[in-house]
Amino acid sequence: MRAKIRDTEIFFDVEGSSLVVDGDRIHTKPVAFLVHGGPGADHTSYKPAFSPLAQKLQLVYFDHRGQGRSARGLKETYTLNNNVEDMEALRRYLGLDQIVVIGTSYGGMVALSYAVRYPQHVSHLIVIATAASSRFLQRAQEILAQRGTEEQKKIAQRLWDGSFENEEQLREYFKVMGPMYSLTYDPGVSSKTWDRAILSVDAINVAFGGFLRNYNLLDQLHKITIPTLVIGGRHDWICPPEFSEEIAQAIKNSDLRIFENSAHLIRADEKEALLDAIAGFLVYKR
Repeated sequence: MRAKIRDTEIFFDVEGSSLVVDGDRIHTKPVAFLVHGGPGADHTSYKPAFSPLAQKLQLVYFDHRGQGRSARGLKETYTLNNNVEDMEALRRYLGLDQIVVIGTSYGGMVALSYAVRYPQHVSHLIVIATAASSRFLQRAQEILAQRGTEEQKKIAQRLWDGSFENEEQLREYFKVMGPMYSLTYDPGVSSKTWDRAILSVDAINVAFGGFLRNYNLLDQLHKITIPTLVIGGRHDWICPPEFSEEIAQAIKNSDLRIFENSAHLIRADEKEALLDAIAGFLVYKR
């Protein structure tokens, strides 16, 4: 499905019903926006990992502008600010009031920014393997220097410089870097995941070569007072757990969970435990 909002067209998909018939009663499930990472990836990496949540939530997946199945446009418009405003416009387009917001990695940065700007429209916030400032860039390079292979260090330079030339280079980056992103990395499974994804070189270049270098929400996180779950992976190289701890310390009404057997892709390394943590948080904080 597509929503023509603001100056673009956003692709979105819905999983799970809104109304549930239970005998002589009808229950309305909360709606959750799942905010994908990258930038430069699409929402499909969340499927089917998060699909079990559809038993309790109606899930709305969407692709950021210029990414996945959403419309392309001027690459200068592929900004964090526009991602936040597009998300708000999509909420209004769908006629929703409060939503649960779940964001991973860069999607967590969008989720945090959205909650800072539109707290009245968020019932629960869940951010996974993310950071609240550009300091994660330098720290990730330090960790890569310690843990990475020479091939990984070389190909990651394209990320730091924002200099991917084509989609093939970006796919190669994710394949080479796969063992850094997941402790349970399986080349066959990973290859299928990235081969089916629609990637955007412009989106990742504009982010890492530009606005992420000045990204900083630390002095605004105190504005988030809604129930918040902050999740990090102990072995995450690009958004290490120290940044999850930093976020949790800054948000008063937050819970922190560090997954000891996970790297960046917690949904791959400890999927069942991750889903249990999210479901338990939503029930406990209702």
